[in-house]
Amino acid sequence: MPRQLISSGSPFEEQIGYSRAVVQDDWVFVSGTTGFDYTTMTISTKIEEQARQCLENISAALLSAGSSLADVVRVHYILPNGEDFERCWPVLREYFGTVRPAATMLSAKLLDPRMLIEIEVTALRQRSARHGVA
Repeated sequence: MPRQLISSGSPFEEQIGYSRAVVQDDWVFVSGTTGFDYTTMTISTKIEEQARQCLENISAALLSAGSSLADVVRVHYILPNGEDFERCWPVLREYFGTVRPAATMLSAKLLDPRMLIEIEVTALRQRSARHGVA
């Protein structure tokens, strides 16, 4: 199966030279995704809202790949201030509470000081999603 590149339409993708997601066989690799609303290129000042927007952006990329958050097997959370992570937990539990992927939280500086969290996921598309089986 040829590699499929997925774009969100974010100007960052072209400026930096990357794809929002790459599909290879049954794997979907979603790039580190921040809390920008790509339709308005705005970002909230609240980490909880940024976390939610990150996951909505990731969900859209996965959907374009014939996948969903339910297929996520690995997640990396990157925050400039690790002490803020606990404030995200209710949002993360809402999206991943039943999926429970393997997860890592890292504290590192992000590209833009407005970015309070970045989330990267890897998903393995389920057989029913790959073959259109309900």
